[in-house]
Amino acid sequence: MTTSSPLYLLAALGALSLAGPAAAQVDTSQWKCTSCPFPKNGVTGSVDVGVIYATDDSPTFGNYTGLDRQGAYLDLGGKGIYRDDDGNWADLVAANLGIDTRWLDIQGGREGLFGLRFGFAEIPRYFAEGARTPFLGNGGNVLTLPGGVGFPAATSPAMPLANTLQPLELGYQAKRYDLSGKWIGQDNFTYRVSLQRDVRDGTKPTSGSFFSTASQLASPVDQTTDQLEAAVSYAAGNLQAALAYQYSQFKNGYSSLSWDNPFNPVVPGAVQGQMALEPDNNFQQIVGSIGYQFMPTLRGSADIAFGWGRQNADYLASTANAVLAPSVPPLPSRSLDGKVNTYNGNVKLTYQPQDNLRVNAAYVWNLRDNETAVQSYPIVSTSMFLNPLPRSNTPFSTTQNLFKLNADYRGPDTWRLNGGIDFNNMDYTYTAVANTFETTVWGRASVQAMENLGLSFNLAYGDRNPSTYGVAYWFPVPENPLSRNYNLAARKRGLAAARGDWTVNDGVSVGFGISYTKDDYDETTIGLQEVDALNLYADLAVTLTEDTRFHFYWQGEKADSRQAGSQTFAAPDWTGSVDDKFNVFGLGVRHNAIPEKLELGADMWFSRGNSNTLVQTGVNEPGYPTNSTARNVVKLYANYKLSDNLWLNGSYWYERYKSEDWALDGVQPDTVWNLLAFGNQSPRYTQNVFRVTLRYSF
Repeated sequence: MTTSSPLYLLAALGALSLAGPAAAQVDTSQWKCTSCPFPKNGVTGSVDVGVIYATDDSPTFGNYTGLDRQGAYLDLGGKGIYRDDDGNWADLVAANLGIDTRWLDIQGGREGLFGLRFGFAEIPRYFAEGARTPFLGNGGNVLTLPGGVGFPAATSPAMPLANTLQPLELGYQAKRYDLSGKWIGQDNFTYRVSLQRDVRDGTKPTSGSFFSTASQLASPVDQTTDQLEAAVSYAAGNLQAALAYQYSQFKNGYSSLSWDNPFNPVVPGAVQGQMALEPDNNFQQIVGSIGYQFMPTLRGSADIAFGWGRQNADYLASTANAVLAPSVPPLPSRSLDGKVNTYNGNVKLTYQPQDNLRVNAAYVWNLRDNETAVQSYPIVSTSMFLNPLPRSNTPFSTTQNLFKLNADYRGPDTWRLNGGIDFNNMDYTYTAVANTFETTVWGRASVQAMENLGLSFNLAYGDRNPSTYGVAYWFPVPENPLSRNYNLAARKRGLAAARGDWTVNDGVSVGFGISYTKDDYDETTIGLQEVDALNLYADLAVTLTEDTRFHFYWQGEKADSRQAGSQTFAAPDWTGSVDDKFNVFGLGVRHNAIPEKLELGADMWFSRGNSNTLVQTGVNEPGYPTNSTARNVVKLYANYKLSDNLWLNGSYWYERYKSEDWALDGVQPDTVWNLLAFGNQSPRYTQNVFRVTLRYSF
């Protein structure tokens, strides 16, 4: 057996350096760097041009892919890189320019001096397949019914839907524009400015009711969110600091949605409904941070932020019912004049007394102070009835005090230990409890049990206890005194997890793991009582040959929840449970059929999900039908090198999706007598996508 060491290698290299003129005359002009980390000077890049063909229509498949219609799409993208000796640079990356998931990113500047960036991205969102409605004006904020054809009617089956239903596309396009710049100034200062605009345009589903009747409606989406950030940072020696101003503004092109009542009005004048849509608002914040290395073993940092949000959109009228309106008291003000201030801060110290031990301590303080004035409002139920008791708004506020202490210890041998304790105190206003206090203890351990086997373990336990649970008397209808909100109730939470990574040999590695979580609301009589979740997973990677690699993975999860309720405002008289199961597994292979010439690959994954809901009142009711989803995906691809700068890339994508939802399946627009529904069913599709692209590199 022959052995070698770095010392022998250094000696051999030294001998080569003294080999004389023969070694010095080696011609390196044709040598190529195949893994150089930096691009060369000049312009380089690639252009992708091709065609995509989808065989079927499916808005659900088009959700986030942009391939919602049968037919051909232009496949266009590429990248460009520019560098020069003076440090000037520019990068351009674009993809999917021919479909609705297009994006573009352009950056440039001068190294060590300034940088600029522009970005654009677009993505579609679809909500339903096969939706239909008799309403006219969809996409706007006034929905009307065809005149003189039988509207309104006593029930949905009595409506003239056969002649008035029309297809309805529910979805919107989301677009994002980014513009930012960075300038590195003198004296260790850096300045940044960024602008971002998000635009959403289209429709989304909503519903409106008149007491005992309801209609599904298309709500218009015409929303813009603008964000600005200006920041300056400083870094020198042991000190780093930053200060930033942030501004966000939301604007809605529509303040309200109105619709004709398709059902016979129960009371005079209840012929049109109206609802407010998301109001215009804005938020501003000043953020500062600082970090200082006091000594090699001690570092401190702090962050602080002050924010203020405002919402002052005009109110709608209390009712759209002209008959009822004269009896409704006036609103107390023109608008909410909503004011919320936020204060956030944290301080962290890191101390490393020795190389293998580090201790961290942190304090976090978050305050959400709602300064909106409390006013009394008349309550009108669905433009039909005036509630004799007015209701006041509840400006909720919260304060969090969180303290964290943890340590990271390396050793002995290959052991690495982490552990800590968190104390979290929350104070509330206008809730059933004044505060909650939660203590969480956690620990992690990892070890190289054998040379080829690594193991890790996680444990955590948290105990949340509220102050005396009371009744929220400021609401018109008090809650059952036995009821507990899950986010405020006493809770014990546990977590246990383990993972192993086994390198069988140079070509085979295996990973496997398990995790279990449990939430126990042991003091809750009415409300959520228990949640359990078990997660198992495994993965396998195999290098079959130098040119062929294979991988496989599987993950399964089971989550169960239990709750209790009361129909009589007293002790529990019914229980409910939801049991969810999910499984996903996949495999893939990559093969260099002709090294540096032809690459082949395949990826497949399959997922299954089932959800069962059961409500029991003591008479042995059957459970709700099972909700389920199944998704099968197969992707094949081949990349062939035609020449040094030209590649032919092809791919095939097969996807089959099937779902069952008892809330949708079989529910046509007139199935439920007091509901005018969209009639969309659970999405199901089979899609084939073919893609052929030429890539030219320059």
